[in-house]
Amino acid sequence: MSVPTFPPESVKGYSPEEIQRAYARYAEGAKVVIDSLEAPVGLTPKEEVWTLNKTTLYRYLPTRPREERHPIPLLLVYALINKPFIFDLAPGRSFIEYMVDQGFDMYLLDWGTPGLEDRNITFDDYVTEYLYRAVRKMQWVSGAEEISMLGYCLGATLVTVYAALYPSAPIRNIILLTAPIDFSNPPEGSMAMWLEEERLDVERLIGAFGNVPGELIRFWAKMLKPAENFVGAYVSVWKSLDDRAAVQGWQAINRWVEDVIPFAAAAFRQFVVDYVRGNVLIKGQHEIKGQCVDLSNIRASLLNIVAQYDHLVAQSQSESLMDLVSSEDKELRVIPSTHVGIMASGRARYKLWPEIVDWLAPRSNLVRDGEGS
Repeated sequence: MSVPTFPPESVKGYSPEEIQRAYARYAEGAKVVIDSLEAPVGLTPKEEVWTLNKTTLYRYLPTRPREERHPIPLLLVYALINKPFIFDLAPGRSFIEYMVDQGFDMYLLDWGTPGLEDRNITFDDYVTEYLYRAVRKMQWVSGAEEISMLGYCLGATLVTVYAALYPSAPIRNIILLTAPIDFSNPPEGSMAMWLEEERLDVERLIGAFGNVPGELIRFWAKMLKPAENFVGAYVSVWKSLDDRAAVQGWQAINRWVEDVIPFAAAAFRQFVVDYVRGNVLIKGQHEIKGQCVDLSNIRASLLNIVAQYDHLVAQSQSESLMDLVSSEDKELRVIPSTHVGIMASGRARYKLWPEIVDWLAPRSNLVRDGEGS
């Protein structure tokens, strides 16, 4: 690793020993950043139970005896453009590990990385061809008649579309995290603004690249808060170099931030043109294979969670869903966090995760409220 050189005026007044310590600190911090790209993540034991194309359904191995586990399993659905190990960053920082220890039967749908051969997969295909089949396989493996679903970011959009398209779907509970649903008034500085027609030529973009490169998506996201994402993140780890646990947590998150995957061309086109610019979900104008995606078809118990300081998905883009679903048991919660921090920060283990357990556990029994035992 090359050692930086500084202009003479920048080190004036410092002793050779102080300058040497600064060099050593720089080298230590730089190594932490470089090593983060190979940080160990996704370590909670799991087994592969189903695959289709690049998509894989995993089941996590239980840590509690059957009689201490909740009978309604939980399926995690993440976005199409990031890897889902944000749910399983590292031991002690893993939502999946936490939920397994709480007695939940946990499943994860990993969309994989699309290649050019997948450029014609639409956003709706991920619902009808992949999510639909994954749910059926999950039911078969678990033996459960009903399931719970947790969708995060675009994964929450996919879960919403699935539940609205299939009113007889075996869903007992739905948890949405930072769900981009309503694009009627995109706030200044939100991700949706990058996708407005006067700012982005969708056909030119996918014509040039095929699929939308992960590097470009990562750059878009960082440019929404450049000072924080290009400078602040590294300042924070430099301040914590002597805290091994903090460094390991930062490395896991940074690997996730940097490891963005391509967005399949047809899925990106449809999401931008129909979902964002057309706002078809909120307007009730979206159809899949001749069937209306009607949000009033959603009747499952619903916990809709938004992040108060989310710069990617504003609160207004999630909360209007509450008035359109038919769920009698529904709740909107605002968590004082950011889009990523709501799940992955050190505080999440003591804030969001216990709240999810407190809400989901009593709704994960075999007997519904009001029914006999």
